[in-house]
Amino acid sequence: MTIERIVDTSTHADDNDEQQIERTLRPQRFSEYIGQEHLKKNLELAIGAAKKRGEPVDHVLLYGPPGLGKTTMATVIANEMGANIRVTAGPAIERAGDLASILTNLADGDILFIDEIHRLSRSVEEVLYAAMEDYKLDIVIGKGPAARSVRLDLPKFTVIGATTRAGALAAPLRDRFGLSHRLDFYTPQEIGQIIERAAKLLGSKIDTKAVAMLSGRARLTPRIANRLLRRVRDYADMNGDGVIDTAIATKALRLLEIDDLGLDHADRRLLNSIVDHYGYRPIGLTTIAALTGDETSTIEDFIEPYLLQIGLIERTPRGRRVTVKAAKHLGKQPQQELL
Repeated sequence: MTIERIVDTSTHADDNDEQQIERTLRPQRFSEYIGQEHLKKNLELAIGAAKKRGEPVDHVLLYGPPGLGKTTMATVIANEMGANIRVTAGPAIERAGDLASILTNLADGDILFIDEIHRLSRSVEEVLYAAMEDYKLDIVIGKGPAARSVRLDLPKFTVIGATTRAGALAAPLRDRFGLSHRLDFYTPQEIGQIIERAAKLLGSKIDTKAVAMLSGRARLTPRIANRLLRRVRDYADMNGDGVIDTAIATKALRLLEIDDLGLDHADRRLLNSIVDHYGYRPIGLTTIAALTGDETSTIEDFIEPYLLQIGLIERTPRGRRVTVKAAKHLGKQPQQELL
């Protein structure tokens, strides 16, 4: 049985209520978007210049760990351009014909947002190359000796691609993006502002100390911050008067097993498994996956980035290993070679 992690940065496709709430909390304009200041300045410049020329904005690639706002930023770009946005995902476009159907239904100035763009098949990528660069679509009509290639003109559109693995994109596809930006982890202060904004939109009262407590455990990620806020709000509604203060937040977070660094049971299990079986020696990713029972991709995409960010594990040429900070957090005595 799979247990939902509160600090999981993926969206839950089978929970329509959760998705609706997340959409409600998403900013719609740059003025509402908290954090990623360098990215916003670059995009505002590109969008302003494109609007002045009366052209669609250049193709945009957004990459970085999940939950940092890539989908939200795509929506903001569309709103700032005054354009319609069509949302799809790499795994959903199985054949070149699927992509052709999407592209031929776009209008001038429309934005096509492709989430998990690194998961496009090579045959689909090859069709996308010409579409992005020349706004042309090559399709084959018929089969066998009677088959012929037809080139169709496409409207001037913009592709916004989002990925957690920019390195997994084929170089020809990556080169088609005129704007390529990484979304970084947020600061605790920015996460605090996001929590205050979300609480206001949800109609919840939260005091300053509770905001600081939640922001310190949200793993520097807006999606987790909003999810934590909603769970703590549920606890406050059921066990108090709906006001989120430090006492309520402390009890709710204890129930959720989220510690003061934002680690949950799965994170602590991974760190403890490494220390208990291999001490503080470097260990390979596949070995970690075997110890924890997780997929290597799950560790790389959803667990490891934050542990690296806050210095609980480090990568060495021989593999991953835990740090002094991790040992102390787990209440274990660091080995002498780490000191």
